[in-house]
Amino acid sequence: MIIGIPREIKPGENRVAMTPGNIQVWKQKGVDFLVESGAGIAAGFMDDQYEAVGATVRNDRASIFAEADIIMQVQSFGANDVNGDDDLASIKAGQLIAGMMDPLGGPAISQKLAGTNATAVAMELVPRISRAQSMDVLSSMATLAGYKAVLLGASHSPLIVPMLMTAAGTLNPMRVLIMGAGVAGLQACATAKRLGGVVEAYDVRPAAREQIISVGAKPIELDLETDTSEDTGGYAKEQSEEFLARQQELLTQVLEEQDLVITTAAVPGAKSPILVTTAMVERMKPGAVIVDLAAERGGNCELTQLGETVVAHGVTILGPENLASTIATHASQMYGKNMEVLLGHLLDEDNNLKLDFEDEIIHETVIAHGGDVPHTRMRELVGLPALPEPETQEPESEEASGETS
Repeated sequence: MIIGIPREIKPGENRVAMTPGNIQVWKQKGVDFLVESGAGIAAGFMDDQYEAVGATVRNDRASIFAEADIIMQVQSFGANDVNGDDDLASIKAGQLIAGMMDPLGGPAISQKLAGTNATAVAMELVPRISRAQSMDVLSSMATLAGYKAVLLGASHSPLIVPMLMTAAGTLNPMRVLIMGAGVAGLQACATAKRLGGVVEAYDVRPAAREQIISVGAKPIELDLETDTSEDTGGYAKEQSEEFLARQQELLTQVLEEQDLVITTAAVPGAKSPILVTTAMVERMKPGAVIVDLAAERGGNCELTQLGETVVAHGVTILGPENLASTIATHASQMYGKNMEVLLGHLLDEDNNLKLDFEDEIIHETVIAHGGDVPHTRMRELVGLPALPEPETQEPESEEASGETS
């Protein structure tokens, strides 16, 4: 079994799919690795570190795709909308590609990869079940993004975060509001609290209340009907225009008191909901800062520009892109661990590729296999007919089987 780790080619991507430490675990089990030269440098992992754990480092990217049985990437086909198709011609039939592919945002990638006769594993689709937590790349990267968002917002604020009592007077603590209490939002709450801020958080899901309290923040409760706001995977559902309008109206008064607002609300496969309108920004304090973690999906703030810093009505609005990549060393360690664990579901005891589609993890993440799209939701999104249900054999009756009681 040969696993290839190519260098990430999307501009601004500093992470690497597996670190030397992750590779060492599987190298000891007899798996061989081909690593493209320079793949880990931006994340702080040198070529000689990969060689020290037994990986082969090469300059020839094409040869890695040609020889590897499995290719592991961070921003893989679909997630890399800049130059991601550059490697498409290098994929060979029967090869397995694993990485982030943005399948819900761009479902056509499933058909494109199916056309290569390769198998594609989209890491964003790892199910939210307990035994898959160690493979959940969305949670891993969101944790880091939530942490970094607080630091980013604080660095653009004219205030310090904690209360300070000095001979020159007392400085009040920064008031921080986190909108969306998923993984990123809860980490942002915890980080802002540790820095000494007065932290409040809002989430449309009723179940988030206890989670907000658990990280030291105060939950904001609005007079809204939220019984159907959460799907079976624990993600927020897309809401109606009437719901969003009422939500914005109630949140305006809350925003007027805040110094730093971090928005994290996202709906898988859909445009991010607008939580902060231009009119709401106009009511905020001069000098306030908004960090929009949903910028890559259109943003939660009406004025957000992806990758830009906008100053409007005295408020600074940041639309960061790929925040996890700015903490590349730790992000690569976490992502690499996710991939290290994934290999345990892809390989058998003899390190041969095995795909058990009865396993929920495999069933939910494989979006292309054997020249087809086996994933039910992907088929719906690209307009393919549903696959026939597998035939089930009826158990033989006692009479037919000749058994007697």
